[in-house]
Amino acid sequence: MDFEYSEKSLELQAKLKTFMDEHIIPRHAQFLKEAKNGSHVISFMDDLKELAREEGLWNMFLPALKDDEPGTRLSNMDYAPLAEIMGRILWASEVFNCSAPDTGNMEILHMFGTDEQKEKWLKPLLNGEIRSAFSMTEPDVASADATNIETVIRREGDEYVINGRKWFSTGAASPRCKVAIVMGKTAPDNPNRHEQQSMVLVPLDTPGVTITRNIPVMNHESYESHCEIVYRNVRVPVSNLLGEENAGFAIAQARLGPGRIHHCMRSIGQSELAFEMMVERSLERKTFGKYLHEHGMMQEKIARSRMEIEQARLLVLKAAWLIDRYGVKAARNEVGLIKVVVPEMHCNVTDRAMQTFGGMGLTPDVPLPDLWTMARTLKLADGPDEVHMQTIARMAVKQAKAGPRDSYKYMTPPDRATEADMRDTRPEPVGVAAQ
Repeated sequence: MDFEYSEKSLELQAKLKTFMDEHIIPRHAQFLKEAKNGSHVISFMDDLKELAREEGLWNMFLPALKDDEPGTRLSNMDYAPLAEIMGRILWASEVFNCSAPDTGNMEILHMFGTDEQKEKWLKPLLNGEIRSAFSMTEPDVASADATNIETVIRREGDEYVINGRKWFSTGAASPRCKVAIVMGKTAPDNPNRHEQQSMVLVPLDTPGVTITRNIPVMNHESYESHCEIVYRNVRVPVSNLLGEENAGFAIAQARLGPGRIHHCMRSIGQSELAFEMMVERSLERKTFGKYLHEHGMMQEKIARSRMEIEQARLLVLKAAWLIDRYGVKAARNEVGLIKVVVPEMHCNVTDRAMQTFGGMGLTPDVPLPDLWTMARTLKLADGPDEVHMQTIARMAVKQAKAGPRDSYKYMTPPDRATEADMRDTRPEPVGVAAQ
């Protein structure tokens, strides 16, 4: 495995760090003020987006684009450190058109959209002219298993009629959010539970679409927004089907691999920020006649945090390397691992930083409460930890049951795995709020 970044990635990392220092961080206080007032359109966002485009820091997340589409054509491995840099400020990725859920939506539109759909929706998304939502999770079922969804997409002639209730549809509160990708059942009686669902493009101004509320997370309403939406007799043309009918579950899985790399590297960036704040605090505060860093307990917190961040980053880079070299399916186990390991690390490091700051660590005077909230949210988003651990354990047991000799297959690169291994198409969990 080669974790060395390309020259192009290193160049973009340097440009991105400079951009963050000169344009993002100085605007953070203003962003917080505007977002606190409930605005989902920040006054300076368009100016920063235009500047980012001029600097070539735009659509960096898409690994393969046509010549006439904007982007930087980076691999997942080369994009990973850029996601980490952007992740240090929670709202920064939007400036570079690299924020969820738009990134995942653009990826599946790029892979599965028709020419007409790409022209109508993908092109303005790539240009940053509109935003989008991903509408899968439902309040009435355990959405950790996405086959549970109950929203019905029924065909009537040349139209689909959609009925259902969704929540945690990220981004839908923004006035610039113009379309949602809605997942529902087009074949509820299909004996294959993973071939019952389809995805349909639904413009948010379609009659019957009602955004009932922007759900607070940890009792705080976020700028991103996580909306509850009712779809009541919503009619859209059959041409709004994304991909093939009854292939919605497979499309959702295709969306998750790179998306989890993005989430996890942003999370590592936030963990690095919390770590740096913790160490700096330990250098300036005294208790019982000593600086905090001179106490053994503080030294352990610093050491454990440094080790956990480094371990988590290496695991994410391994997953990114596997996806680039062998595809999402070959990295299925590693993608599950990082989805559990990184949010847990993020929670632990941020919690230690909050403890180090004492009472201030609980206040808006520092970004730590927001970082902790994001970390805790990620233990549920894209599938709860328990589901991923169950999948990881099942894969390990399956390998062990293969026999003493075959049980070491997990140590070999995917290109040396057997043909039967590569044909293993059992679905991984799509997860709750996979936005």
